[in-house]
Amino acid sequence: MDEINPHYRFMNWRRRIREVRAVRYRERFKRMMRDGEVLSYQGNSDEVGCYVAPRPLSKGNCYFEVTIIDTGVRGMIAVGLVPQYYKLDHQPGWLPHSVAYHADDGKLYNGNTIGQQFGPKCNCGDRIGCGIYLEAFEDRQTTVFFTKNGKEVGMVVVPASPEALYPAVGMHSLGEEVQLDLQVEWGMEKEDGLMIVDSHEDEWGRLHDVRFTGSVLEYMGKGKSIVDVGLAQARLPLNTRCHYYELEITDAGEKCYIALGLARRGYPKNRHPGWSRGSIAYHADDGKLFQGSGVGDAFGPRCFEGDVMVCGIMFPQDYILDSGDDRDDGDSELRPKQQRVQNDLYMNDEDEEEDGEELEGRKVVVRDFCLHQQTFKQGQSVSSVRGRRGVMLNYS
Repeated sequence: MDEINPHYRFMNWRRRIREVRAVRYRERFKRMMRDGEVLSYQGNSDEVGCYVAPRPLSKGNCYFEVTIIDTGVRGMIAVGLVPQYYKLDHQPGWLPHSVAYHADDGKLYNGNTIGQQFGPKCNCGDRIGCGIYLEAFEDRQTTVFFTKNGKEVGMVVVPASPEALYPAVGMHSLGEEVQLDLQVEWGMEKEDGLMIVDSHEDEWGRLHDVRFTGSVLEYMGKGKSIVDVGLAQARLPLNTRCHYYELEITDAGEKCYIALGLARRGYPKNRHPGWSRGSIAYHADDGKLFQGSGVGDAFGPRCFEGDVMVCGIMFPQDYILDSGDDRDDGDSELRPKQQRVQNDLYMNDEDEEEDGEELEGRKVVVRDFCLHQQTFKQGQSVSSVRGRRGVMLNYS
């Protein structure tokens, strides 16, 4: 027993050391959810969410990066370094001994709630990096640098030793989401797989959570909340020569949250067309027409797999563009005198025949490149085939 007891005491001592180390190197976060390498904001937009990594930067791991997946409502994402027990209801950089680069205004916050102009603003797809210079270690001082998409933005000296600086990410508005990479090496080029742009990008002004390959649109978001909307908005508006577009639903997804319509330039990417001002849209899931409001009016039939949805403008014969010609100019404005909206293709026809053929896959195909705007959720897909059921929005 005398020989066994020392052994057990030694094993117990080692277990306690592991427990202490586990507590010491435990990541901390508040009002955030972590799913693998993805961090998403879980607050109510008036409270800060903050994540602090389990280990500080060091000579062996002197750099980390954050890729912005979604800027959410306000894009208030911060990336920087903080003390281990930093208060999680404050953005990195706001409190003493912390420093951070803020994506929404491009400012550097160095232990103060008032930032200094530092670099460019950051948007979806941008990579924000933060690191420490290995050759600049001094007693109680560390040179911290920041990057955007692999290029250095600037540097700052902070009054803290490297072992006291932990990678941190802050968020402050609904829908914000980033991908965290704590193992990336500074100076090593990352694969550009997430940055690949389709060859037809010139036809589109914006693609948010939607992948476009050839003539295929595919929803790529998570569909977990009301802001997880996939948006495809064309670069040019409809005009007298290209006055309508259509799509066929080849996969309705779980709830057929598909909407198509028209919207102003700069329409919010996390709102279905029709929900906000300057937009009008026909929603497939309930057959309602939404016109600048979150409450829709009964308008037409619900749409399902195989159905074709159509949206267009019926221009008067004497209609002209404000620019004085009929060019496809993205800056030209269309100003029809809107008096009413009616449905010419669906007038309470309850006996409408459903003859859509079944198509497999999760794809969205659009062959009419006058497309202006449409949104998808939960894996819906569409394909352009003329001559089937549709609904035309007429302005008169």
